[in-house]
Amino acid sequence: MDKERICIDTSILIDYYRKKDKSKTLFVNLSIKYLLSISVITKLELLVGVAKNQKDFWNNIFQKIDIIPLNETEVEIASEIIRYLTKQNKIIGLKDILIGSTALAKGLKLSTLNKKDFERIEGLELIIA
Repeated sequence: MDKERICIDTSILIDYYRKKDKSKTLFVNLSIKYLLSISVITKLELLVGVAKNQKDFWNNIFQKIDIIPLNETEVEIASEIIRYLTKQNKIIGLKDILIGSTALAKGLKLSTLNKKDFERIEGLELIIA
């Protein structure tokens, strides 16, 4: 049986990086059950904060997971999310909106440690630890 593909956000990868016992991280547990993907925005968030001594670590991760580019569909979905959340006075960060729109555009569930923000995106199915 093929594994289901899901999208993971930046918080899952940062948790994996920070934890000494990597075997107990959500990233490892998810990788056993699912095929993992990230939005190119997640890659951007990680690269912006990376120190020189971390580059090899992150490049190794990026080689092991599918990186989903942004295209017009994701941007159009993101604009709808922004309009909706602005009207509800529940706006979240643009990067989170773009990560969420990527998952929605590809029909993927999103795993995150940031439930508070992502649960505001209508129709986005979350996988929470």
